[in-house]
Amino acid sequence: MKSFFKTGLYLLVSVLLVFSLVGCSSTDEVVDESNGDEDVLTGTITIAGSTSVQPVSELLAEEFMALHPGTTVYVQGGGSSTGIKAADEGAAEIGASSRELKTEEKALNEVVLAKDGIAIVVHPSSTVEDLTLEQIRDIYAGVITNWKEVGGPDKAIVVVTREEGSGTRSAFEEIVMGKDNPISDQAIVQNSTGSVKTTVAGDENAIGYISLSALNADVAAVKVDGAAISVETIISGTYKVSRPFIYVTKGEPQGLAKAYLEFAISAEAQAIIEEAGLVSIY
Repeated sequence: MKSFFKTGLYLLVSVLLVFSLVGCSSTDEVVDESNGDEDVLTGTITIAGSTSVQPVSELLAEEFMALHPGTTVYVQGGGSSTGIKAADEGAAEIGASSRELKTEEKALNEVVLAKDGIAIVVHPSSTVEDLTLEQIRDIYAGVITNWKEVGGPDKAIVVVTREEGSGTRSAFEEIVMGKDNPISDQAIVQNSTGSVKTTVAGDENAIGYISLSALNADVAAVKVDGAAISVETIISGTYKVSRPFIYVTKGEPQGLAKAYLEFAISAEAQAIIEEAGLVSIY
């Protein structure tokens, strides 16, 4: 009888111990109570780089944080080269570039976010509505210096460009200027897309270049070789001054950065990109 009591007591203690261990076990995964098969995203990441990519990054970050309230996505400018360097050195989880990566940067992981056209812009009152690539090149090289040389009034052309390191400038130099035609040192240098637009909007003799997504009624986009800038002409290839928007990471993205990049190329995010005036990757 005593032996039976001891056996029963042992079994009872064992069962209680098992339930106690199960109840005290933990896991590194945090599960969303509203959807038991998905993990809650939490944490903070920084996206830094191109000021052309910055506005659409801000839109995507806002939507991403709305979908995942436990996350914070900081979006900063600074230029494409700055963003690429920040990602490479770990100062930012994601770098944003509005130009193709250079050979020495190709070790970074890249994700094409969208396609963009570079609008050649003048003051809304300008009578010049169409320029060839060669004319634009000569204007920026300082060969053509008066609007009358391209069908406009007898006024000196005020050339506005972006700073060194800007992805928009790098793309413009590659597509329009070529290797042997540097931008004139007489050009006014501005350090953001917004500054270029403001300068051109305030000077009836100015010319500049900005992202399609930044184009509005403050400035007028000229045709290039007869093609007006639009989503359709960028897709068809008839508008030649276009470039990719790229996100870069050092190595394969992990954690929150990976989740954000997967969102950025999702159908939902690409719809936001199209609404912003860019060309979807789909």
